[in-house]
Amino acid sequence: MCATCGCSEHSSDPPAEPGTDPHPHMHPHTHSHEPHGESGHDRSAHIHEGWDEGGSRRVRLELDLLAKNNRIAERNRGWLEGRQTLALNLMSAPGSGKTTLLERTIRDLGGEFRLGVIEGDQESSQDAERIRKAGAPVVQINTGTGCHLDAEMLGRALRTLDPPPASWVFIENVGNLVCPALFDLGEDARVVIASVTEGEDKPIKYAHMFRASDLVVLNKMDLLPYVQFDVDRFLVHSRSVNPRARVLQVSATRGDGLSAWYEWLRERRPSQARSLEMR
Repeated sequence: MCATCGCSEHSSDPPAEPGTDPHPHMHPHTHSHEPHGESGHDRSAHIHEGWDEGGSRRVRLELDLLAKNNRIAERNRGWLEGRQTLALNLMSAPGSGKTTLLERTIRDLGGEFRLGVIEGDQESSQDAERIRKAGAPVVQINTGTGCHLDAEMLGRALRTLDPPPASWVFIENVGNLVCPALFDLGEDARVVIASVTEGEDKPIKYAHMFRASDLVVLNKMDLLPYVQFDVDRFLVHSRSVNPRARVLQVSATRGDGLSAWYEWLRERRPSQARSLEMR
C-alpha cells in the first residue's frame, strides 16, 4: 500500500512513458504518489515515520517519486502548450455534480469551442458515456484501486484523445477531496467543485484541496431551500484557506450562475482561439 494515500502501488503493467499505451482506460495503472501544492507547486518532500513489523524504525522519503511525477507533468504541460490547448483539472468529492456541470457546459459551449474530456473513475464508463452523449470526445481512465489521476495516466490519455489545436480539455478527476490535490498533472488550472448537499465546513476540513485550486464552484444551489447549509460560512471558510480563489454559486441542472462559469472559462480560452475570433 502507498504511504501517501493507501492506493495500491502495483499494477499488472510495467511503468511506461506517456504516449506508449493506446488504451489508458483498459486497466488500472501504476502510479506514483508525489505531492502537488497550491499554485506555485509545493515541491517539498514528505517524510513518513513509523515502525516496521520487525520493530525497526522506518523513515520514508518520497522525493524521488515526487520528481518523477513532476517531470511527466512538465512534459504534459509542454505538449499542451505546443497545441495551444487548455487543460482544466476538475476535482471534488463524489456526487458534487462534476459530470452534470460538464454535460451542461458541453451543450452550451460546444458550438463555440472545441471541447474534450478525460474521465477518471475507479470503475465503469458510465460518466464517459454521458459525456459522449452530450457531444464531446472522451477518454475513460479506470484507476482500479487508485483514488486519483497522476501525470503518467494523463499523458497517455491525452495522446489517445488527441485534442485539436486551440481546444479545451476538461479532466474529471476521481471523486476524492484528498489525493487529487497532491498531484500535478500538467494542467493549466484547477477547479474544486463542492455542493450544498455537503457540509459548509469542507474548505477547512479539506484545506489542501481548496488551497490548491484556482476556482471554487459551489453547485446544487437549487437545493439550498431543502438542506441545512450556511453559504456565508462556506464563503468565509473558503476565503480563509485560499483568499485568491473566486467562488461561483451555480446550479448545473437549473442553469443558475452558469454565465459566470462560462465567462471564467472564456477568460482562459486558448490564445489561438482568441486570435481566430479577432480575424
